[in-house]
Amino acid sequence: MSSTEAEQLFGQEHVRRYRETDGEVGHIWKEGSTILLLTTTGRRTGRETTTPLIYGLDGDTPVIVASKGGAPEHPGWFENLVKTPEVGVQIKGERFQARARVAQGEERERLWELMNEIWPHYDEYATKTDREIPVVVLERLRGRR
Repeated sequence: MSSTEAEQLFGQEHVRRYRETDGEVGHIWKEGSTILLLTTTGRRTGRETTTPLIYGLDGDTPVIVASKGGAPEHPGWFENLVKTPEVGVQIKGERFQARARVAQGEERERLWELMNEIWPHYDEYATKTDREIPVVVLERLRGRR
């Protein structure tokens, strides 16, 4: 699959190709951004759902942004992790459990800048909505598989 084809990946097709290739296809996405797979527990259904998301690293800790392209409401995956913060994460071939938390204050500002270096469209998305777009830190849970 060429890089142009990888850029066309979206939604569950992105998840499928990422999983079957351990991220060889789908880890690098549009404009050189990097993608992880986030698995949350549905707040209403209790079923697991996996979403491909742009991520950055703060040291070795993954960071994601709940932008939904600047929509007025939070994405469903974010609402899910607010209710059940223990999530599954896959970065390339590495899979681990993490506890999600929303960055606040100075940490949020620093991580917002980090994430805008990876995906400069986040600043644009922020102008489209009245909500503060959450920046989410995925802290690894040690000793769990």
